This record gives sequence, C-alpha cells and structure tokens, in this order.
Amino acid sequence: MQDLQYHAFQVRETRDGKYAGSVETLDTASLPPGEVTIRVHYSSLNYKDALSATGNKGVTRSYPHTPGIDAAGIVMASESEAIKVGDAVIVTSFDLGMNTAGGFGQYIRVPADWVVPLPMGLTLEESMILGTAGFTAAMCLEKITAQVAPEQGPVLVTGATGGVASLACAMLIKLGYEVAGVSGKPDPAFLAGLGVSQVIPRDEFLADSAPPMLKAQWAGVVDTVGGEILTTAIKSARPWAAVTCCGLVASPTLSLTVFPFILRGLSLYGIDSQHYPSVPRRALWERLAGEWKPPALEEMVTRIRLADLDHAVSEILAGRLKGRTLVDLR
Repeated sequence: MQDLQYHAFQVRETRDGKYAGSVETLDTASLPPGEVTIRVHYSSLNYKDALSATGNKGVTRSYPHTPGIDAAGIVMASESEAIKVGDAVIVTSFDLGMNTAGGFGQYIRVPADWVVPLPMGLTLEESMILGTAGFTAAMCLEKITAQVAPEQGPVLVTGATGGVASLACAMLIKLGYEVAGVSGKPDPAFLAGLGVSQVIPRDEFLADSAPPMLKAQWAGVVDTVGGEILTTAIKSARPWAAVTCCGLVASPTLSLTVFPFILRGLSLYGIDSQHYPSVPRRALWERLAGEWKPPALEEMVTRIRLADLDHAVSEILAGRLKGRTLVDLR
C-alpha cells in the first residue's frame, strides 16, 4: 500500500505542560508496525479516550498521540491470510488508542489478532455505536445471564445514562429482565425511553448506605462507577446475585465487610474488556449482532466529526454526555 495523507485528531503537549488536541494532516508512513492497515469509517468517544486526550499518563505514555480505543472500517492492506483487503472489520481494546495510534485517525495499523470481522447483523456504524462500551456491557451480561434468570428479580445498573450502562439497560430489557437504574443526572426520560422501570437518584440510593448489610433487592448488578455506589449495590444484592464491576469513575476504593458474600452467597465479577482473548471476543461480537443487539441504537447516539472532539472530550469529563457518541471519519 502506498503512503497516503489522512486526517487525525492529534493530541500534543503544550509549552505550559497542558495538552491540546486538534485535527492534523498525517502520513500513513508514520503509523506503527502491524499486519493490517484499515481505513477507519467510524469510531466512538469513551471515557478512556478523554483521559488520553488530556494527558493522563496512566493511559498514554508519550505524545503527540492519536486517541480512540474503537475503530471500524475497511481493510486496505493485510499480511494475514485470515484477513483480506476489502474486509469490513472492528478493532476495539488491546492497546488501540492508548499507546498505539487509534481510531480518531482515518487510518490505523494494528496486529492481526486485534481485528474482528464485522459480524452479519451489524453495520460498521452500528458496531461503533456499540464499541467498547457495548462489548463491556455484553461481558457483564455474559456473567449475569449465566447465573440469574429474569424471574429471579430486577437487575440494577449504576451510572445508568452512561455509554456502557445505557447499552446494558437496553440489552437486559430486550432479554426480558426488569431493570432499575441509578443516575446522578436529572434525565429520567432518557432511561424511561429505554424501558428502565425504576430510576433512582444517586443521593437517594446512598442515603441509608452505612449498615454492613441492606435490604436485599437486586438479583444482578451492572456497576460502571465503583466506589460507594458499588459498595451499596453489593450490600443490597439478593442471595446468589451476580454483581459485575467494570468502572471506577466515582472511586477505585471498595469499603465493605465480607457479610454480603458469606451470608448471601453473591458473586462479584471483575470485567476487563481490554485483554479479553480473541476467540471468545469474536463469539461475543456475534451475540451483539444477534440476540443481544439493542433494538433502539439510533435513539442512543450523538454523531460528531473529528473537529467536534475537543468539545466532546470536555463534555464527557464533566459528566454531561449520555448514551453513545459516534465519530464519523468518512
């Protein structure tokens, strides 16, 4: 493949030690080594992207850098027999957008085992409305549905208007589960539109959370925020509940006794979508394209272009975004 120029949202460190992103023209010769080169059609904005775009060295070690942990597009060059030029593919997680130039550029080059063929039932656009958020939600559902049937009681979803959480709500409801959502954002209409039966304000959820055990209410939990919210959800889970944990935006600290685990027998599952192995990753994407595909993806997305990313990064860090933000790079 000949070298081409392309547009990317590039983040650079400024002279005063801060970080700023802008759309720049780059050359594909600058892309990292890898077996597969992809023309990116769509990406999506995630909280980790916002951290990378603002200089968080725990996410991205060196700059200038192109964030974007999600990408979907068409293969332009391939050294892998399993991946052909012209294939429609998805790349999420691994090191994409962290220390490898990511999906906020019109081209990426990655190892072949990061690449997932676009499954039947999904368009490239839909795959990025889902993205890492949808894949993470699916990993949570994998644990909950294996242990808890819909008739066993409601599933609690925390941070419910966020990307992972709102997709988890939509998927659980499609599968017949009753869903309650905890949210710090005064937007019950958005969650009601997804079919959430009970919207609990964050302050109300935490109002009486001090005792080591609380009234048993939830057959399952999808927690996306961590901290005191997760602690309270565990304390109020029903016997034999499945609790999944995939976020720490509130806090990485978990402060509680062992009582909920040894008196109610619940299970706490940590969710790591970044390092999920390639073979089961493909199988889970097939489920996302089939029986788990949310019915109203179009109602959950805001569309932006590369030039809009700077503002969108500020909005997601301030907690003002809801649902999913799709980045169109065509």
